[in-house]
Amino acid sequence: MDRLPCVLLSTATDLRGLFGAALDEIADRVEILDHPAPNPERVRLALGWRPPADALARYPNLAALCSIAAGVDNLLACPGRPPDLPVVRVVDPDQARAMSGFVLWHVIGHQRRFQVYAENQRDRAWRRLYPRDAGAVPVGILGYGKIGRRVAGDLAALGFPVRVWGRTPQGADPGITHHHGPDGLATMLGETEVLVNLLPLTPETRGILDGHLFSRLRPGGILIQVGRGEHLVEADLLAALDSGRLAGAALDVFAIEPLPAAHPFWDHPAIRITPHEACEASPQAVARTLLAAAEAVREGRVPPGTVDAARGY
Repeated sequence: MDRLPCVLLSTATDLRGLFGAALDEIADRVEILDHPAPNPERVRLALGWRPPADALARYPNLAALCSIAAGVDNLLACPGRPPDLPVVRVVDPDQARAMSGFVLWHVIGHQRRFQVYAENQRDRAWRRLYPRDAGAVPVGILGYGKIGRRVAGDLAALGFPVRVWGRTPQGADPGITHHHGPDGLATMLGETEVLVNLLPLTPETRGILDGHLFSRLRPGGILIQVGRGEHLVEADLLAALDSGRLAGAALDVFAIEPLPAAHPFWDHPAIRITPHEACEASPQAVARTLLAAAEAVREGRVPPGTVDAARGY
């Protein structure tokens, strides 16, 4: 069987360095090429993350553009992307587990006031803080895809009241209250102390984490931001923290990455920063996604994991 040529496209990440070993395992069926690839008309697949703006125009016979993550907004927005070119997201069950662990760590840390204990340790102060019951700390989740379902279920299993919001109505789940639409969002926010953002980035969700939204949360709550950096209006977050409306924020994603050294987030005492590592697709999952796309292209099928470009996910 001839190997299907696939080009690596990224201005932000060394894709071969990150995924080379896993891609070598499928090298008998997929030929991995660096950009700019020779004989570009041969290339049928691309694996990309923030590709060069003019890259897609170089390869006229692309049949699929694969992401290295669950998020695909940077690929959908790539200039020159043919509107009918399938964009494929990675589906990695381990990502949901990793994200859930990350979110639970922050939720429980807020519930048990671990940051206060860290400050007490620094000051050599023995001060007992009697823990709040999980049932007294309502959590609201924006976004209810595969990862959102895992996070919500794990939080509910620990006794946290969980409310989720999505664009459309969802089915019933034990221990989880569902909301949808503008009215549902307003209701959920008013009942939320810890807000977890897991939304995809679309024109409708860009800038959704703003001052108006923060003003509708319970005072003294926290934000756990693991969606996309462009969801957050940064100045509004700083204002909400400085006013005391929000007690804290855990930020894993940013509009500009790496976060510039001069950014005010670094020095804010109520902000916890991690470098976009809440959950990463494994190299093996990326390679499996690419191989499945290659087999689909050979057989004339739509690759599994293809997103709805109109919805953005």
